[in-house]
Amino acid sequence: MTAPRTLLSLAEDYLAERRGLGFDLRIPGGQITAFARFVDATGHTGPLTTRITLDWVQGQAKYAKPLSWARRLDVLRPFARYLARLDPATEFPQTAIFGRSHRRLAPHIYSEQEICDLLAAARRLAPHGGLRPATYETIFGLIAATGLRLSEALHLRCSDADLDQGVLTVRNTKFRKSRHVPMHPTVATALNRYMMVRARHCATHPDMPLFLSSSGGVLPTRTVHWVFQRLRSELGWTARGAYAQPRIHDLRHTFICRRVQLWHGHGADIDNAMAALSTYVGHAKVSDTYWYLTGVPDLMALAGESFEQFAATAGGHHHG
Repeated sequence: MTAPRTLLSLAEDYLAERRGLGFDLRIPGGQITAFARFVDATGHTGPLTTRITLDWVQGQAKYAKPLSWARRLDVLRPFARYLARLDPATEFPQTAIFGRSHRRLAPHIYSEQEICDLLAAARRLAPHGGLRPATYETIFGLIAATGLRLSEALHLRCSDADLDQGVLTVRNTKFRKSRHVPMHPTVATALNRYMMVRARHCATHPDMPLFLSSSGGVLPTRTVHWVFQRLRSELGWTARGAYAQPRIHDLRHTFICRRVQLWHGHGADIDNAMAALSTYVGHAKVSDTYWYLTGVPDLMALAGESFEQFAATAGGHHHG
């Protein structure tokens, strides 16, 4: 009699099939593999059950909140459909029992003073005058000034920064697209200053990462987050938004919000401006950019004011 297959082997088959169709599944794949190992470790055999799925979803999620559980369930759902093709007795929660998994949470919008304090704290990192403080000041400053994602900043190569033209080339981003990001002259100047510090500590080659660790190697994302957490604790910020603490990614959110506020203050055509901003920050859909008008408290008043002006104009035309 053939022994039942492990869930891990089924997960590996599923991921191989999906990747063969062109899906990356780097992060979801890791979660599906972790789930399969969890189930196998319990000794469970036979069809997948709702109970064991919920045991993993609620017991393994890093943050014990319904939103985290809902996201875990959504990652597993396509895999469960695959299992149901193999065994119709497969069980899986059919409804969004923990609510929607893609709820957007209001970010922390940094004040100008907070950003200045962050960059000053980065400059004070040890060793004084070394590559490390220059690297962190420049990374955080670049994200705040251009709205790049942290992953995009860390993947920049030396050849991607055209300081003469003031343009960054951001390659193979979150949605496998590349884009050109024009920089303000002050940003190009700051990058040039960093490049001079960098040249004193290591050789520069067009294909080398722009931002390096103190040892001259690739700068790990987790290390950047760790340094940021240290600086955040030192600065003693109070979170404004739905997250427990201000995040690096909130620098990107802040860039977008401040840009919209500036355009609104100058009376710009917001619809055209939002389309341009969506392209600039690399959003997949312009609706992702429009969300800021209703999802961020700082911009709610602007959205309300715009609607009032629209309603007043529409009312005037109607009565005319």
